Amino acid sequence: MSPIALGAMLAIVVPISFLVFLAFGTDRVAIRNIQANLGQRARVTTHQSLAAQFSGFTRRITPGSYEAWLDKQLAGVGRPKEWPLERLLAVKPLLGLGTGFVGLLYLLAEPSLARASIMVGAIAFGYFAPDLLLRSNAQKRRDAIRQELPNTLDQMLISVQAGLGFEAAMARAAQNGSGPLADEFIRTLQDMQVGRSRKEAYLSMSDRVDVPDLRSFIRSIVQADAYGIAIAKVLKVQAKEMRMKRRQRAEEHAMKIPVKILFPLIFFIFPTLFIILLGPAVMNIIAAFS
Repeated sequence: MSPIALGAMLAIVVPISFLVFLAFGTDRVAIRNIQANLGQRARVTTHQSLAAQFSGFTRRITPGSYEAWLDKQLAGVGRPKEWPLERLLAVKPLLGLGTGFVGLLYLLAEPSLARASIMVGAIAFGYFAPDLLLRSNAQKRRDAIRQELPNTLDQMLISVQAGLGFEAAMARAAQNGSGPLADEFIRTLQDMQVGRSRKEAYLSMSDRVDVPDLRSFIRSIVQADAYGIAIAKVLKVQAKEMRMKRRQRAEEHAMKIPVKILFPLIFFIFPTLFIILLGPAVMNIIAAFS
């Protein structure tokens, strides 16, 4: 192996090994933060761990708007505790270097401009692949919340008409439910239990979920709470409106099906059908004139 190829491989392997060590060392920082929150005293040292330094470095080099977008997508996914924002920012360069190493091996096998562009594309794909997964999972979760909202509002309306308060009805709907909307209701109730006002907790849930239907419902509840309107009436109107919107979305998807099936029908089904129907006749004509 030539010295240039060996040096290029070492330039990829050494940073990957270093970043892997830093990524798996971030749990120590999280444990220290938890211990500090629980009131356990720890000695403050001036020497920060390599993981904390790398996490701070990745946050410094990441643009603020891009970091805010990632944080919004994590909120849409439900903020899984296994993947906080700091770990995501630390893993993205690792994935970029990993796919770049594979692309480098592919380039060294037969150097060319096309393979160099493939290596650059592999690095970009490895770096932005978590963004695609986050966006996809966040959209699926929002769709599930939008689908569950009318039935949940019906359950809350029944509970309120039976004599429960709005928070008790929300707790009952969250207890009986098992989807992402139930998880968001539980978190909103926990926010109110730790001292946040009802309006702040509701608006925080609206911003966190980022679903237009839920935002409209939260805005109606906040206004009803401010002006003293009966919650049961608001729930009844909102539940009826959400059911109508869900039916309209189903009708919209049904109307899109003929348009979506048009291109596969023209380019795949019709040619095969023509070959099956006209193929024998064409073969007989060719045989007759030959």
